Amino acid sequence: MKICVIGAGNGGQALAGYLALKGYDVSLYNRSEKRIAPILKTRKIKLEGEVNATAQISFATTDISEAIKGRKLLMVVVPANAHHEVAERLAPLLEHGQIIVLNPGRTAGALEFANVLKEKGVQKDVVIAEAQTFVFASRMSNPGVVRIFRIKNAVPVAALPAARNKDLEETLLKVMPEFELAPNTLYTSFNNIGAVFHPATIVLNAGWVETTFGKFEFYFEGISPSVAKVLQAIDEERCAVARKFGIEPMTAVQWLSYAYDVKGKDLYDAIHNNEGYRGIQAPTSLENRYILEDVPTSLVPISAFGKLVKVKTPTIDAIVKLASIMMGVDFFKEGRNFERLHLKGKTLEEVKRIMEEGWQ
Repeated sequence: MKICVIGAGNGGQALAGYLALKGYDVSLYNRSEKRIAPILKTRKIKLEGEVNATAQISFATTDISEAIKGRKLLMVVVPANAHHEVAERLAPLLEHGQIIVLNPGRTAGALEFANVLKEKGVQKDVVIAEAQTFVFASRMSNPGVVRIFRIKNAVPVAALPAARNKDLEETLLKVMPEFELAPNTLYTSFNNIGAVFHPATIVLNAGWVETTFGKFEFYFEGISPSVAKVLQAIDEERCAVARKFGIEPMTAVQWLSYAYDVKGKDLYDAIHNNEGYRGIQAPTSLENRYILEDVPTSLVPISAFGKLVKVKTPTIDAIVKLASIMMGVDFFKEGRNFERLHLKGKTLEEVKRIMEEGWQ
C-alpha cells in the first residue's frame, strides 16, 4: 500500500518516518519547502524518543499532485483550521478508491472536508475519515528530526458515512493497529480531548507564554490545580452536549487511562501522572495551533452543537471570547459554526443523521 502524509510539522514528519520504518512506500507533502528542505535531498527522517531510528521515505515534495498520485491512503496531518484549504487543493486531484484520514479531525472535521468536496463537484469514490486525536505526542527539534514522546495506546477513528468504516478496517487498521473503529463521526467529534486540554491552558497562561517565550512545560507546569478546574468544567460541558446526541463520551480522566494507562483521583492528578507529557514545552507565542486550531475547530462547534440541544456552555464560550479578544479574531464568526458546516436550521435528528450518514 502506498501512503502519502500531507503536512510536515511535528506530527507529519513523525508519522511519515514511523510508517516508512514499518516498510511502507511513503511520500511526504508540505506546502512550503522550509520544513522539508533537508528531507528533499536525503529522504531521511530521524526519530527519537519512543522510537530511535532513521527512516527512509520514498520522497518529499511541495507538489501535492505528485505527492498523492497513485497513493491509496492520504494521511492529512495539518492543523484542523487548514482542512478547508487542503480539501480545496485535493478536490481536482483525487482518484477513485483513495482514503483520506484527518489526523485529527477535531470536531466535525470530516463533515467540513466533505462539504468542500461536494461544493467542488468531486465525483470520485473516496472515503473521508477523522481520527479523534493524533496518534503520537511528538515534537520536531529540527527539520528531519522528531521526538516521539509517547505513542497512544489507541485512537478512535470513523468514516463519513459510517457505512464506509469497513474500508478503514481493510486499509488503515492494517497499516496502524493503534487505530480503533468508532461508531461514527459524532463519537470522534465529541471525544475531542484537545478541546479540553489546549485552549484554556494557553489562554490562562498567556502572560507566562509571552514573557518566557514558552520556556515552561505546557502540561506539568501550565496546568496548575486552578487551571485544571477550568479544564474540568470544559470537559463537563463537552460531555453534557455529547450525551444529548446519544453519545456516551469518555471523560478526560477516562481518556487519559484509555490512551496512556494513567490514573488519578481527579483531572489534575491524572495529567501530572502522565509521563508521556514530560518534556513537552509550551508554545513560544499565542500564535499557535492551541488557539488558532483548537478554538475555531473544537470549542466553537461544540458550543454550536450545545445551542442546538439547549445545553449551556459558559466556560467554553468564555474561553472562545477571551481568545477572540487576545487574537483580534471573532472565532464564533470565523470558526466551524453551523453556518459554515451547512447545519444551520437543521433539527437534532437531521444533524445526527448527517454526522453519521453524510449528505445523501
